[in-house]
Amino acid sequence: MQRVFVLDTKKTPLAPCGPRRARKLLDNGKAAVFRRYPFTIILKRSVEEASPSPLRLKIDPGSKKTGLAIVNDSSGELVFAAELEHRGQKIKADLESRNASRRGRRSRNLRYRQPRFLNRTKPKGWLAPSLKSRVYNIETWVRKFTSLSNIQAISQELVRFDIQQMENPEISGKEYQQGTLFGYEIREYLLEKWNRTCAYCGKKDVPLEIEHIEPKSKGGSNRISNLTLACTPCNQKKNNMPVEAFLKGAPELLKKIKSTAKVTLRDAAAVNSTRWALFERLKATGLAVEVGSGGLTKFNRSRQKLEKTHWLDAACVGRSTPGKLIVKDVYPLQIKAMGHGSRQMCRVDKYGFPRTGPKGSRVVKGFQTGDMVTAIVTKGKKIGRYIGRVAIRASGSFNIKTEDSTVQGIAYRYCKKIHTVDGYTYH
Repeated sequence: MQRVFVLDTKKTPLAPCGPRRARKLLDNGKAAVFRRYPFTIILKRSVEEASPSPLRLKIDPGSKKTGLAIVNDSSGELVFAAELEHRGQKIKADLESRNASRRGRRSRNLRYRQPRFLNRTKPKGWLAPSLKSRVYNIETWVRKFTSLSNIQAISQELVRFDIQQMENPEISGKEYQQGTLFGYEIREYLLEKWNRTCAYCGKKDVPLEIEHIEPKSKGGSNRISNLTLACTPCNQKKNNMPVEAFLKGAPELLKKIKSTAKVTLRDAAAVNSTRWALFERLKATGLAVEVGSGGLTKFNRSRQKLEKTHWLDAACVGRSTPGKLIVKDVYPLQIKAMGHGSRQMCRVDKYGFPRTGPKGSRVVKGFQTGDMVTAIVTKGKKIGRYIGRVAIRASGSFNIKTEDSTVQGIAYRYCKKIHTVDGYTYH
């Protein structure tokens, strides 16, 4: 069961409690809501309580989504789970748009300024802004969770080679690559890439084998772009036939397989580029940091017969994973990074020149764009109750983005703030 975070009167983390107990404390006036997301209460009177059980924060970093889980190692209980959606692609697109506008202005018949690139160097450990945002997002939530609960250790999914080198510093050559979990990472990547189905017949929930699209006997390689998944009958039927001959009667399927095989490894590269930067950030928190491989995560998840999700992957990271995880009635909080607004002073037209005036005030009637609000409209055409993210207007007539739609023209006097904007949105 998903727990509620509890703070004492000095904002010191106590043991998380169940929703029923939290509701009783709130109804009896013994506690107040401290944070809406993640839901946290703060006691109104100091209490004598034994030191809470140590908890472990587990992280499964991803390119688009990162799984987060708080686990009690002694009891095996999954205390809290969340999935954090990154905005790296949005940052990349915004930077490319800005660069295009600047290049356009420089190339027109205007006052010329030479492009600056030869006088710029990148410091050691430099990361692209789209990658850096992923690291910062995770670090932000690590610090939030450590301030709300008694987290004493962190587990991060990292490459399997690092663990082997820690255990055996003299490891080298083929030994270094072929440990006890050799092949797990490649297979897991292929399962995700091909959606856990046979590439040739489309069957799911059957044993799948790694298959070479271009047979090795015909010059095919072991590169990821030449590997796919096939059920046993399809694999045996294809044997060492070229894929063009095997699928000569299904040109659409052949085209699909070839296009899927060439899918870029951008997501894998993003995780690969940020893993050590994230590791150093986690070490800087002062907590003990355990690392585990993707193969070990899959092994732990398969042993406990859990489905494939980001938050359950996070709960299974590392050797510290309890023999039996208690995950019943846990519903992960969905977190999406939205940023803190744009630094751009005004919008530009298609030629890159200003088309609007400078920014107005960030605060209107006590609200900021991104605040989570509840609006109870009692009269007019929009009578009803709305919960969502607000977009402010200087006129005081706001827009509210709910889970289903955007409601426009809600007066500020109907709005009540339930969560101050912090760069993320939740559901």
